[in-house]
Amino acid sequence: MSQYHVFSLPKELLDTLVPRNILNQGSLPTSPSPPRAESPAPATQPTAGSRACNVCLGATFIDVEDQRTHFRSDWHRYNVKVRLNGGEPVSEARFAQLVDELEDSLSGSASSSEGESDESDAVSALVQKTRKLARPSSPDDSYNFSLPQTPLVWFHSPPATQIGVYKAIFSKHTESSGYLFELKEMQSGGEKGRTWAMFMTAGGHFAGAIVRVKRPDGDDDDDGAPTRKGKPKRLKPEVEVLKHKTFHRYTTRRKQGGSQSINDNAKSKAISAGAMLRRYGEQALRDDIRNLLQDWAEEIQECERIWIRASVSNRRIFLDYEGAIIEKGDERLRTFPFPTRRPTQAELSRCLQELTRAKVTHLTEEALRAQDEALLASLPKPKPQPTPAQPEASSRPKEKPAQPQLSPEEEQLRDKWSRLLDMIKRGRIDTLKGFWEREGASLGGVNAPVPEWTEERGGTLLQVAAHAGQEETVRWLLEDLRADPTIDVPAPRAETAVQADDSPQESDTDAPRLPRGRGGRRTAYDLARTKAVRNVFRRCAAAHPDWWDWLGTERGARVPSVLSAEMEEEREEKKKARRKGLKEKVRERERERGKEVVAMPAAPEEPQLVNSAKEEPLTGPRRLGGSSAGLESIAGLTPEMRAKIERERRARAAEARLKALQGAGRS
Repeated sequence: MSQYHVFSLPKELLDTLVPRNILNQGSLPTSPSPPRAESPAPATQPTAGSRACNVCLGATFIDVEDQRTHFRSDWHRYNVKVRLNGGEPVSEARFAQLVDELEDSLSGSASSSEGESDESDAVSALVQKTRKLARPSSPDDSYNFSLPQTPLVWFHSPPATQIGVYKAIFSKHTESSGYLFELKEMQSGGEKGRTWAMFMTAGGHFAGAIVRVKRPDGDDDDDGAPTRKGKPKRLKPEVEVLKHKTFHRYTTRRKQGGSQSINDNAKSKAISAGAMLRRYGEQALRDDIRNLLQDWAEEIQECERIWIRASVSNRRIFLDYEGAIIEKGDERLRTFPFPTRRPTQAELSRCLQELTRAKVTHLTEEALRAQDEALLASLPKPKPQPTPAQPEASSRPKEKPAQPQLSPEEEQLRDKWSRLLDMIKRGRIDTLKGFWEREGASLGGVNAPVPEWTEERGGTLLQVAAHAGQEETVRWLLEDLRADPTIDVPAPRAETAVQADDSPQESDTDAPRLPRGRGGRRTAYDLARTKAVRNVFRRCAAAHPDWWDWLGTERGARVPSVLSAEMEEEREEKKKARRKGLKEKVRERERERGKEVVAMPAAPEEPQLVNSAKEEPLTGPRRLGGSSAGLESIAGLTPEMRAKIERERRARAAEARLKALQGAGRS
């Protein structure tokens, strides 16, 4: 098998290369089309020694110049683009008919730059028109098969030679149709040649090199001319390593994997000596690599490609730091499109050879066609998507009205209201006071109605605070800002508020709720769901009775009663007396129980019998003849009788202990 260098391909081979479209594109529309056997055949079949075009239905040529002219023609360019899009090429007569039907006809000379752009635009317009005409009318007519992505781009040279080149070598902006043109440009080395930078790092190992993959155009060999001594001159290598460097640091624990920094982030930071050495090794490795990049800065700037093999965390060594030589979004950055081994100089040489050596196969056109058909047959066919049934008009959801476009002033006002309500519901009283001093006047005052778009249960700030259960906020609104507690709750939100009040609440015997007035009238006091908030209303009513109609039901605040300081003190005294009486009753009951236990007759023999007797399990095997307790056996009794006997035993045991304690005290 012949070996070709990607940057030094033979000119005869380059002139005959055409793209292999089935493998170079990402997806292929497999719409119903006539089989290849039914396509129009060329007028004359190429002989074994003739030149032919594999794209344009086997068109033949007399010499190389005729073939090159054909490759530059619009007919060939059109067929190449159509085949890349998954279509079928057309004959020259059919192409002429399509050009005549196109509104913008091809015009101008091929030698002028303006004419070339016009012709390119015309061919693109023709391809676009053909693509629109070939587009299926429904989604069931065709399916898009996703071809497996390969790292290689393949070219075909009739009759049976295929060249494979890694896609990563080409520019990222190059489309599949431009690979061949860029491959031909790679054969020129320019004034300084083509250089690459290659870096690898993993497990504390690092290897880097600056290599020349193409010599300058003027640095050609003398075709093996003999030297002065008559010996043949040694040919210069196509690939030359200009600079290289390798080093190693201890950063990974043996047979554990993963760097120390990753382990520290995942777990707690280890404090062992080995962990400290590995952290030092990571820092030293990072400094060594960055110093090397700084030394090679000029060579790296002139490189055409920069290959980096590193993990996500290790890539920061090359890119993500201040004063980095290689920018993070550099278009030259590439990753190796194949597996690599431990970073060494030998591994860099192997990867360089793998990237720059073209892959060569020798398959006939029939074998290639069979290979393409087998590839398409192996792809899974997607299931046709059923057409969704049109829902009935009654089952269609009602469309929400479009949100009106707000002006900057309206958006600013909405933002202020949202922040204000959030502070009230969260009880952030200190922040709320400062915000109200700045924005209170612009919002309309303390009794301004809350906008409907907020969807709050209350219609004023006081009602919102009462419903949220914020005691300090309600006190501040009532006493400092003198919020009006007599304002009615808006009717549209009353039902929602009733549902919220149905939830269990703490008992409040001191502040009962009044029945609703006519028409279901409610105020801020009715929205209060806790006793503490309702007591705030009652205290304010007692302290400032002349501010509002606190006790009114028709037009007042619907507060059932006032709560003064004297009333609270009296209530606390009653609670203390009640607690003291309960404690006395408990002590009296304990004393009476102690007297009853002492007055009961003693039975000294019983405790010994009980202590000496061993209770047998209620279930399982038992000893024959009954238990040693004699008459005290509880076998065969009901659970109620067993519980009664057990209580009697415990009472006799307690009496025995008390008697023993009394005897010990007398002695």
